[in-house]
Amino acid sequence: MNQRARFAVCIRNSGYPASLELRKLYEVIEDAEAEKDDMLRIIDESGQGYLYTADRFVFAPLPAAAEQEVVEAVDVPA
Repeated sequence: MNQRARFAVCIRNSGYPASLELRKLYEVIEDAEAEKDDMLRIIDESGQGYLYTADRFVFAPLPAAAEQEVVEAVDVPA
């Protein structure tokens, strides 16, 4: 991954209980256009990047080593 990954924790999943789990760490995909509208592109439970309102999440900065481990764990083929 060339860019530094960003992660956020879900704090509200109302209306999306099957797509977002409370207190779960999600990868945030950079999307400048969406962020202008207070939206975040999140890799949700479907494994795809979808837009959600930013107020559903709190950013969770990780130490570089932990972040790399999380990214590698996600990228492992099933």
